Amino acid sequence: MKPALAVLILMSLAGCALGPDYKRPDVSVPKGYRVPDPQSEAGDAASLADAPWFEVFQDEQLQRLIREALANNYDLRDAVARVDAARAVVGITRADQFPNAGVSGAVNFNRLSRDGATRIPTSVLPDQNRTFGSAALNLLSFEVDLWGKLRRATEAARAELLSAEENRKTVATVLVSDVATAYLSLRELDYALEISERTLKTRESSLELVKTRQGGGVATMLDLRQAEQLVETAAQSIPTLKQQIEQTENRISLLVAKNPDGVVRGRGFNEQTFPPEVPPGLPSSLLERRPDIRAAEQLLVGANARIGVAKAAYFPQLSLTGLLGGQSTQLASLFSGPSAAWSLVPQVSQPIFTAGRLKNGVRLAEAQRQGALIYYERTIQTAFAEVSNALIAHRRMRESRERQQALVNALRDRTRLAYVRYRGGVDTQLNALDADRDLFQAELTLASIRLGEMLTVVDLYKALGGGWK
Repeated sequence: MKPALAVLILMSLAGCALGPDYKRPDVSVPKGYRVPDPQSEAGDAASLADAPWFEVFQDEQLQRLIREALANNYDLRDAVARVDAARAVVGITRADQFPNAGVSGAVNFNRLSRDGATRIPTSVLPDQNRTFGSAALNLLSFEVDLWGKLRRATEAARAELLSAEENRKTVATVLVSDVATAYLSLRELDYALEISERTLKTRESSLELVKTRQGGGVATMLDLRQAEQLVETAAQSIPTLKQQIEQTENRISLLVAKNPDGVVRGRGFNEQTFPPEVPPGLPSSLLERRPDIRAAEQLLVGANARIGVAKAAYFPQLSLTGLLGGQSTQLASLFSGPSAAWSLVPQVSQPIFTAGRLKNGVRLAEAQRQGALIYYERTIQTAFAEVSNALIAHRRMRESRERQQALVNALRDRTRLAYVRYRGGVDTQLNALDADRDLFQAELTLASIRLGEMLTVVDLYKALGGGWK
């Protein structure tokens, strides 16, 4: 009983843990995000990222694609597997804190030679065949965690598990934004194709008019060639747009883990709607909302705990091994009283000279913690910059879209008047063709700017840490 009592006392003393306890570093958080017009941004805690992704992206087909991607995407499934692996590592590491018990047994069959190096007469050993058996219950094999090494290792493994889980959420956030970006780009390409096909029909009608006027001697051959040029320009853009559409469909198919195929469309490009306001919320809440920031912090927690593991190597290590069983030369008496056997082996080991191995192990752990701290701080600053960039882009793209829309409206009216004057014989064809060419390019530019405005909302939603819920 005395050895067992000593063991319990030692285990109760194993309460201290070497190494620093984790404390979240102080981070300089701005009062607000940098935006083009700070006075127009209210410092409200509500944020666009608080809305679920199916409220931000309201196209039914886009929602279906996002759900498929969240269920089937290869990158997300790989991230889930990494979480499962990290959870298993926690279980393996934590198991070292508890005693291990098992059962062992063996039977040896031997025949001793009478003519060996030491001759054995018959009077000493009547039977040359000998049988020896043993059976034991390994009560414990246990390292007493006097200095908290095993607890620090478990703390580090658990932090790495949480980091893997946050990384999974990061992958989900990026996946939602990637699917939305690809789908909106596809709808913009569809709209650009509509513009090109509509323009082509208009220019073919104009070409027929020029041919008629040229046949009547009103239009010149130069007028005819210029009209043909505009027709071919519009026709040439169509195959390029179709190529881009088909390749974008393939990209979406890959995101949802399907073979290359077409994509069912939902709302038209000009029917896509987003929340009227895109409030960013408070910068301080970004630290808790963005999963990549939380993942970086958990890596810092794990690196901090590894310092305690490294420092514990300086101190004595106490391990206990105990067994209970029987040993006998006759199997029939293996479990009888005289054959009983037990042992309890406390073992202490203390490093004396390691040529700087332990010191450098601590230095390595401290350097890794410093690297994790730098990565954590850089992740936070990157997040602030991404939100600010998205806010600036959203504001400027909206201004650009409003200007471009006014230009398109003016060019549409100019084109209408130019063709009316041309058909009435009071203006040259050159002015009509110039107006038509300018309108075509302006409409394509407007579609591109409108897409850019939509994508700034997607980028802002991702930068704020939304989408993974």
